[in-house]
Amino acid sequence: LFDYAPYESALASKMVDVVRFEQLDVLHVHYAIPHASAAFMAKQILATYGINIPVVTTLHGTDMTLVGKDPTYKPVVTFSINQSDGVTTVSNDLKKDTLKHFKITKDIRVIPNFIDLTRFSLQAKDHFKKAIAPNNERILIHTSNFRKVKRTKDVIRVFEKVQAIIPSKLLMVGDGPERAYDEQLCRELKICENVRFLGKQDAVEEILSVSDLFLIPSESESFGLAALEAMACKVPVLSSNAGGLPELNIDGFCGYMDNVGDIEGMAAHAIEILKDDDTLNQFKENAFMRAKDFDLKKILPLYIDFYKEVIKGCKAVV
Repeated sequence: LFDYAPYESALASKMVDVVRFEQLDVLHVHYAIPHASAAFMAKQILATYGINIPVVTTLHGTDMTLVGKDPTYKPVVTFSINQSDGVTTVSNDLKKDTLKHFKITKDIRVIPNFIDLTRFSLQAKDHFKKAIAPNNERILIHTSNFRKVKRTKDVIRVFEKVQAIIPSKLLMVGDGPERAYDEQLCRELKICENVRFLGKQDAVEEILSVSDLFLIPSESESFGLAALEAMACKVPVLSSNAGGLPELNIDGFCGYMDNVGDIEGMAAHAIEILKDDDTLNQFKENAFMRAKDFDLKKILPLYIDFYKEVIKGCKAVV
């Protein structure tokens, strides 16, 4: 019947079904497209059943990426955000960019991403570490979807300079369009024996637990959740200063930040962190201390308070 399945209509119908069956007080969706736009449709349908449910939308940055690639989506994104009863972003930087690129009439609340410290924590994986670094080399790690925006080649070029000074191994976790080019770069730089491409992994926390430094040199990050996961496993972070990363990574405390593309600066800071055990261990402890600021137990109450505000506001309008 259709060339493409009517995903958004099916999604709205499912939302209606879940709200009615579970008797929800709030419908919280992530991303303006397709979830906030589907939630708007669901809310209109639910109104015919006498149900007035508030919709909260959390933005993660991909909506701006989508509009950047195809501006025809802009009216839908703007409408979906403005029709939400409550809007949150995961960083102040993302809030600023959202207000800059869209005509938003709603107040935006910043509630950062959180981490489940019962899952992401340092685990004893000595046998795994010995297999990766049999001579006690330092282990650097990068995890991503290997898109250009992640600047994975920068990771490899930084590592090349680090391993020339400090015996090291690099773990590249994930998969995506840049991976083949990254593997080729490793061959060109003759560092293949020190780099492992592990592909997609479910238990990332186990790999982080054997790592000494996390690299995230992205051109853009709305928050940097992968970096937070690393910190929770006591892995200091070497990042760019793009997007929301400065709101997470405290320069000189739990890691370092450099300008996007500054290979020399990043390599120097990596060597500074890894140069001796005392320095590295201090950065590791600081990383975990920083991660605790984003513990689920601290961030969840912020959402609950926001839900209460939104529910109260909806009742006042009715």
